[in-house]
Amino acid sequence: MQWSDGRRLKLRDLNILLTVIKSGSMGKAAADLAMSQPSVSKAIADIEHAVGLRLLDRSPHGVEPTIYGRALHKRAVAVFDELRQGVKELEFLTDPTSGELRVGCTESLAAGFVSAVIDRLSRQYPRAVFHLAPADRTTLLDRDLRGRAVELAVTITTGLDSDGDTDVQTLFDDHFVVMASEQSKWSRRRKLRLADLIDELWVLPPSDSLPGMNIAAIFRACGLEPPQAHVVSFSIPLHHHLLATGRYVTMLPQSMLRFGEHLPLTSLPIDTPLKNYPTGIVTLKNRTLGPLAQLFIEEARKLAVPLRKGE
Repeated sequence: MQWSDGRRLKLRDLNILLTVIKSGSMGKAAADLAMSQPSVSKAIADIEHAVGLRLLDRSPHGVEPTIYGRALHKRAVAVFDELRQGVKELEFLTDPTSGELRVGCTESLAAGFVSAVIDRLSRQYPRAVFHLAPADRTTLLDRDLRGRAVELAVTITTGLDSDGDTDVQTLFDDHFVVMASEQSKWSRRRKLRLADLIDELWVLPPSDSLPGMNIAAIFRACGLEPPQAHVVSFSIPLHHHLLATGRYVTMLPQSMLRFGEHLPLTSLPIDTPLKNYPTGIVTLKNRTLGPLAQLFIEEARKLAVPLRKGE
């Protein structure tokens, strides 16, 4: 990369800058890069000379990027991400049955809708590799998607739109249903009220999370205060293990039950006000999506059609 006055930026030097900022120390970066510390320091000095700005603040406690360093760091991450995407596309073109995709999603979507999309794709592309990063929505968008650790995020899209740096594609409306194990005493009842379960052992997401607030709204719409959760967690495996004892109940998205027919769970016959919320895919604007990411989005749209129709 060269300016008209002859100054240059090398990809190698940008990689060193990224490593130094990530590690917060010249010494740690040198160890990570298998280089000497003087070589790392010289590379940073060369970059600062090339751009004519101080990129790092040095102190006895390590280094911190300046506002100029943060700006260059953001662009450097994008540069290397585009290079990786280019290599992925070349690999896919030479072998269309392969590929690699990193997907961020919530725990419940990983256990249902996203798993179903991956199952369909893996039958068509048997050598494809999928990396799933389950997290809450804030972490998915702010850390994973914007940090380019994932190519796309599948999550609740309430309050999101395609302004700013993201594109939002809503796929379907979901809603929470009360669930229990097929072995639970409640699964044998033909008619229940939410009030009947208020004193049961509940497994619920954190009350200040988006799912937690949606669930609380359902109870309040029924004239009830949300129950005191006995276990607070996003973990779906934890839900499964506790519900399998027959002692616990929970609220989970209806889509998870629809796409998890193999799960030993059942929805309880409770007539609650439906609080539908949109679910979809969020991607970064001006980021090149790899071939497998584009195929994932196409397959997700197909799989969501019955849900959009309310079937």
